[in-house]
Amino acid sequence: MIKALNTAATGMQAQQTNMDVISNNLANSSTVGFKKSRAEFEDLLYQTQKEPGQATGMNSVSPTGVQVGLGVRTAAIQKNFDLGNAIVTKNPLDLQIEGAGFFQLLTPDGQAVYTRDGQFKRDPAGTIVDKNGNALQPQITIPSDASGIEITATGEVRILQGLSDPPRTVGQIDVVNFVNPAGLKAIGKNLFVQTGASGQPVSARPGLQGTGFLAQGQVESSNVNIVDEMVNMITAQRTYETNSKAVQAADQMLQTVNSLR
Repeated sequence: MIKALNTAATGMQAQQTNMDVISNNLANSSTVGFKKSRAEFEDLLYQTQKEPGQATGMNSVSPTGVQVGLGVRTAAIQKNFDLGNAIVTKNPLDLQIEGAGFFQLLTPDGQAVYTRDGQFKRDPAGTIVDKNGNALQPQITIPSDASGIEITATGEVRILQGLSDPPRTVGQIDVVNFVNPAGLKAIGKNLFVQTGASGQPVSARPGLQGTGFLAQGQVESSNVNIVDEMVNMITAQRTYETNSKAVQAADQMLQTVNSLR
């Protein structure tokens, strides 16, 4: 009976983690560039009482054996990098990557970080930064007298300074891709950092090497589907409840054993 208590308890812990992941997805359903996560589970070590194929007689073997599972654990929580929907803002510094890739930023302490959030702004020096002041890489500065900003699908940044002057190119926005984006480490603030699992960043012109083109004046919404998450939440809640019933049943069986005379 003690094994049943522990096994059911691991199921409750796993569903608690599952609910934590679902809650984070729902909480960020309106976060620009957010990518939903999925909890993945695996069974624990089995207690083998009889090996499959073990001899049970002169000319017979056990076709299945006897193996008792000892529960479940969280094996991974994986990010899903499917594209979100486009939100049109008409802000000239709002950008969406229409496909794979990340914007590369540089934090004030010199760390390279990556994001799908394309809500950019200008700091007092005219440098293009994100909402937290991290500079877009390669660094681009917009002159204070610029009357218009145009960003092409391939990342070329042009400005207008006079009614009769032709557009002038002031920089090029490249995007970065990874062999395994799911291996990136999320650090909050819509940012990711490289890890050994993600592989090395590969910088490319938008639209080349499997990356997406840029779209100016729009951003990417979260890829969270509220209906799917609500269904997942109900499933996790019912699974947690069922495991708690297994704990109660094991407790009642132990109580029966203790009451034997």
